[in-house]
Amino acid sequence: MSTTLANHRPTTAIVPPGTLPARLRLLFITGAHRTGAWLTEAFAHDSAVQVRIEEAHGIANGLARLRDEAYDAVLATHEPGQIDGLQLAEALAGGGTDEPLILLGSLSEQEMLAPAFEAGADAYVCVNTATTRSLIWIVSRAIERHLLLRENRRYAHAEHHRLQQEHVETQRLLDEQRSLIRDLEAVAESTQNAANDSRRRRVVDESDDANVAERCEPRTLNLPPALVAHYHELMRAYVIMGSGNLGDDMARMAELMADARVTAPETMQLHVRVLEEMVKGLGARSARHVMTRADLLVLEVMVHLSEVYRRRYFERSNPPVQLVLPGFESFNNAAA
Repeated sequence: MSTTLANHRPTTAIVPPGTLPARLRLLFITGAHRTGAWLTEAFAHDSAVQVRIEEAHGIANGLARLRDEAYDAVLATHEPGQIDGLQLAEALAGGGTDEPLILLGSLSEQEMLAPAFEAGADAYVCVNTATTRSLIWIVSRAIERHLLLRENRRYAHAEHHRLQQEHVETQRLLDEQRSLIRDLEAVAESTQNAANDSRRRRVVDESDDANVAERCEPRTLNLPPALVAHYHELMRAYVIMGSGNLGDDMARMAELMADARVTAPETMQLHVRVLEEMVKGLGARSARHVMTRADLLVLEVMVHLSEVYRRRYFERSNPPVQLVLPGFESFNNAAA
């Protein structure tokens, strides 16, 4: 047996299709009346893979060896009345052992394959009909399956952690947007006359406006339900489609908000409220895409809304003037 097997570590990489691992370290759990010399001899006659077999007599001894050392796979005999391979498979599955298990017995595979799978084994091989090369391939495929399962578990754990971090980051961004709303309301409250601001709750105490602004929550949003529902539908469409086909919808949304005299803080508060509802509806799904699209949406809505207010202010500051038809200037001068 090659000396490289003495320091062999369990396989951690999946071999290319159609190839076998170069070396295998196997634990053979058997009864006291049947040693593993025949199995060692069988593998020695097949030079496709360097195989090192270590024996453990009895289930208890085998479980103790698995606790102390790591193997590429476990082979175990199934001899009714001597050693029960199905019981060993259940014990390994219940104990969280991750090595693949292949049962070897004299009963037919048609009879024992289903019970072996149900007990948690990876395969059952009839020693009377199987060849050494087929056993090596069965062991190799069982190892590959377990490597894939480990990789899948690591990926699932990493994905779950990533989604948790995304939701934490989303909550942090929402908190920052709420803080922005409070700051905007504080600025508006400090610059507007209280008599002309009856729709708004005062959030700044003139004696200590900075501390109070930090403690205050944004005032209760008081907008028409139809406007809130329309913004919710606009956000859903924007998250899915982007801004490419929604320019007219955002322009209409800005007109509706201007008709309702919605301010910039109220627009942000509406945005945060709708966004929170959408993020909660995501559950365990990613929130990164929603947050990115939502940030672009509120930016475009703000641009459209400011343009509507600018246009209306210009129209009010420059009302239309009735022009005089040519030849009637003298009549207007005489009337004056």
